[in-house]
Amino acid sequence: MNKWYDSSETDENIVISSRIRLARNIKKYPFSQKLSEEQALKLIEEVKASIKNANTYFGDSFDFININEKSNAEKYSLLENHSISHDLMDKDKPAGVLIKDDETISIMINEEDHIRIQTVFPGYNIEKAWDIADKIDNLIEENIDYAFDENYGYLTSCITNVGTGMRASFMIHIPLIEMFGHVENLSQAISKFGMTLRGIYGEGSEPLGGIYQISNQVTLGKSEKEIIEALKNVTNQIIEQEKELGNSLLKERKTELEDRVFRSYGILSNCRKISSKEAMKLLSDLRFGIITGMLNLKNKDINIYSIMMNIQPGNLIKYMNKSGNPDERDIQRASYIRERLGNA
Repeated sequence: MNKWYDSSETDENIVISSRIRLARNIKKYPFSQKLSEEQALKLIEEVKASIKNANTYFGDSFDFININEKSNAEKYSLLENHSISHDLMDKDKPAGVLIKDDETISIMINEEDHIRIQTVFPGYNIEKAWDIADKIDNLIEENIDYAFDENYGYLTSCITNVGTGMRASFMIHIPLIEMFGHVENLSQAISKFGMTLRGIYGEGSEPLGGIYQISNQVTLGKSEKEIIEALKNVTNQIIEQEKELGNSLLKERKTELEDRVFRSYGILSNCRKISSKEAMKLLSDLRFGIITGMLNLKNKDINIYSIMMNIQPGNLIKYMNKSGNPDERDIQRASYIRERLGNA
């Protein structure tokens, strides 16, 4: 089964992926911070049954992963694939995640809230992500009573999620805005519209390779449609800003940009040892080259964003089938990149 991050759509434009996340709590249980171990286990079984035993065509396409039974490397691999959050990784109480076979849907159980429904699709597909998230939400609610208030909406552990409980986000690649030092000003500007800019793995994470997440901060008093439209409007302006910088540079410094892209390609195609940080920077150059038409890797079965995900420490350990030390990982990372770019 192909994964969402293997789609060519992740490399076709500034927007890499679209995500919807819904926070929900079950009415009869205390919030996650107050759950006993016995309650946490019962809650997991109820949520699993609402999906796995549902009379739907996709119930069997979900697998349940018990987070408490996974190694740190396995947890990091799930995080790097955007299937779980840092909060779920660190849970000591019973917790887990239901993941669809193509990884477009993940349902985290006993994270900050009882249920975190997440849908992720490649490219600019936020409406599709919302449609699927809404269907999953309704499916669970057929069997489970949510904590809901007529005046405030869905009740959540963190007050910033009260209301729709929705976080809508795009993962965007903005290397030129970053290169020119405009990120801080951009972050301040979009905050006035209730939006926030975060790192590649969301809150508390750092950007890698010019990749950021933009998402809404406010859920209370706004409908899901209003949140999505506001996100699209702000993101479209960022896209235009990145494109304008690109067009200007291509006119004034085309040779310099081409040199940078092809030097990066040359290093990645021949390196024998490379760190994750350096590889992400160089892969960012390749992705920029593809989007602007400087580098043609079409029909070569090469997906830059997929490579970016697979060279992260957790996924690399999974690929190596052993932990290894940092030097060994740097060597294996270089080997993996050479192998993936070898078809070009």
